[in-house]
This record gives sequence, C-alpha cells and structure tokens, in this order.
Amino acid sequence: MATGLIRKARIADINAIRKILQLFAAKGELLARTMAELYSLVRDYYVYQEDHNSPVIGVSALHVCWEALGEVRSVAVLEQYQRRGVGARLVETCLSEAITLGLERVFVLTYRPDFFARFGFEVVDKNILPHIVWADCVRCPKFPECDEIAMLLKF
Repeated sequence: MATGLIRKARIADINAIRKILQLFAAKGELLARTMAELYSLVRDYYVYQEDHNSPVIGVSALHVCWEALGEVRSVAVLEQYQRRGVGARLVETCLSEAITLGLERVFVLTYRPDFFARFGFEVVDKNILPHIVWADCVRCPKFPECDEIAMLLKF
C-alpha cells in the first residue's frame, strides 16, 4: 500500500506534472495540458512522492466547474508505481477536498470505470453534465467523438 506523501502542487512541480501527463496523453488516456494551463491550474493539482526528497511519481487534480460540481481529473501514476494504491490515495485526497469545499457532486471522464466505481462513482449519460464541462474537450484529438465514460459521485 502507498505510504508516501501527497501535497498540493507547487510551481516547482509543473515540469514533473507535465511530463507525467504527457506520457498518458501520448497513449490517448488523458488530455495533455500546456505549460500555461498548468501554471494557471496549479492550485487544482496534488502530487505524490515517496518522500520529501523523491521525484513526483503521481498526480491528480480537483477542478471546480460550477456551483456545486467538481471534476477529478488528470489522475496519473508512473507505470512502475501503479497497483500500489498511489492512484487511490490521490483520488481520495481530491474527494476529501471536494467535501471540504462543499461540492455536492463530482464527476470523472475516464477509460477506467472499475477504478472509479470503487469510490462510489456511477456511470451516467454525458449529456447530464453542464456544457461548461466540455470547454477543454474542443482541444482533444478525439473531439467530438468522445469515447470516455462519464461517472458521477454525489455526496
């Protein structure tokens, strides 16, 4: 089980976050982020390290979309560290923050519904999500033929 440290991302983490996200974007598993986006969204991100001096090996983000709606996004753990609970801890951290912020619902767009179902997310029709959710999608190479699965968790 993952016993490392999760903390809010800092400006100094942006390059490491971008490299991890690029690995998964190259495989079509998540949306790539530009440096400008990462700097502007740095407060959304969490990073995982095995200890204070080790490199970042996992990331996640909680993005507030609308009044009581948030999105868990950019959950990525370097392949050699997967299946150790790192991703689960990152998602749990995002969900804890969502509760603290007073969000009533959190969604994900994913290719791994079984993973998110463990946290109580349920598959929903993408059309129930507000249009503001799709702002990033126009940059996706799969737009408008999105094949991700929408899942929703209500608190």
